[in-house]
Amino acid sequence: MLSVRSIWPGRRAIMDPLIAVVGATGTGKSKLAVDLASRFNGEIINGDAMQMYRGLPIITNQIPPAEQNGIPHHLLSCIDLEAVAWRIGKFKNETLRLIHDIRSRGKLPILVGGTHYYTQAVLFKDQLVGEGPNDEDGFEPTELDSTSDKWPILDAPPEILLQKLREVDPVMAERWHPKDTRKIRRSLEIYLQRGRPASEIYAEQSRLKREAVQNSNGLLRFENTLIFWVHAEKGVLDTRLNTRVDNMIDQGLMSEAQTMSDYIHKKQSQGIQVDHTRGVWVSIGFKELEPYFTALRQADVSQEELEDLRQPCIESIRSATRQYAVSQIKWIRNKLWRALLEANRTDRLFLLDSSDINDWKKCIAEPSEKLVQCLLHNEPLPDPKSLSELARAVLGAREDQGDDQPSKCYTCDVCRKTMAGEAQWKIHLNGHGHKRALKSAAKRAERDAYFQRQSQKA
Repeated sequence: MLSVRSIWPGRRAIMDPLIAVVGATGTGKSKLAVDLASRFNGEIINGDAMQMYRGLPIITNQIPPAEQNGIPHHLLSCIDLEAVAWRIGKFKNETLRLIHDIRSRGKLPILVGGTHYYTQAVLFKDQLVGEGPNDEDGFEPTELDSTSDKWPILDAPPEILLQKLREVDPVMAERWHPKDTRKIRRSLEIYLQRGRPASEIYAEQSRLKREAVQNSNGLLRFENTLIFWVHAEKGVLDTRLNTRVDNMIDQGLMSEAQTMSDYIHKKQSQGIQVDHTRGVWVSIGFKELEPYFTALRQADVSQEELEDLRQPCIESIRSATRQYAVSQIKWIRNKLWRALLEANRTDRLFLLDSSDINDWKKCIAEPSEKLVQCLLHNEPLPDPKSLSELARAVLGAREDQGDDQPSKCYTCDVCRKTMAGEAQWKIHLNGHGHKRALKSAAKRAERDAYFQRQSQKA
């Protein structure tokens, strides 16, 4: 086992290595983290919000103790059931403290988890805006209470929200599609919370980013960071996730979910309402089964009726798990990639193909070990696209697209449609539908002109 100190004695404070493992649920992140920690004398920091809750190892997909190989796992199973999930700032500060502590003992910190707005806050330096779980445009809510209680306009119909946003922040109003109510609402909420248009804050953030790059300070918090993206082909992953849900059922998921349901029922009988929209109560596997446990408490529901309800609930867990994986991958493709692009460090993101789980050593273990060796010995890293065909296809596609974040919306008065981003606008203009609409509009204009001339003659 290698020691971080033994590789470059006296240079630890200069190197400050950090390994991060990201990816969708079910791809093998936890196994890779344990493999690397075992090989390079590391300790693991959990970056999954749900896995921080104790007493629910199955429903939160915690790595079993038998598979931890004696490696210390920090921030795993560490908060009580009723606790609110940690806010980004708290997670970041505690993780940075742990990283410093792990390094001080000559060990390698490995951050692993699927709550990617957590891991990204650690990977990149403080900026004016951070990423939040329900906030795609970049601000973490500053209040725990509902902001609509303070600003009732936030509960207004979408058209009213957009009209108000046009008054206070026309730049952001132009950016969002009229049907994208959540983003419109969030932009208006930012203005109400901060007293400044979100567009101004974004502009200031961009300026600070440019200055950081120009001053060679970099945007990565730790220069010697290596990010492993454990990925798998969609069809393979979907099948794997369906099987995993079935295994979780066999291992006791129903029992854990019932414990959660009984806890809520007990609190309600005491006149205490539990917020189902926060904390562990939003974990996949509980909310989908709640209708079943509600029916289970009703004396007039037969066993046959319960079983008819149980199966659709389990299928909902499978579907929600697959959808969650899609959202995790989307985050990496868009937000993490964009942050690395702005930092000029896309060369630090390495995709590992876990599609063939039986070939783990060749596809995952060996290439990841070689990359960490290169990092720790300060040797040149290979082109991330060279690791596999999947890496070449996925990362190559992202490089070709660059930073494709929509900057504004375009409305076609002819077709009465609104497109988000210049790319979609160009596609629309060159589409057959738009061209047919132009011809129809020209014919209507010609017909109207003809009737107008006839009326004037009369």
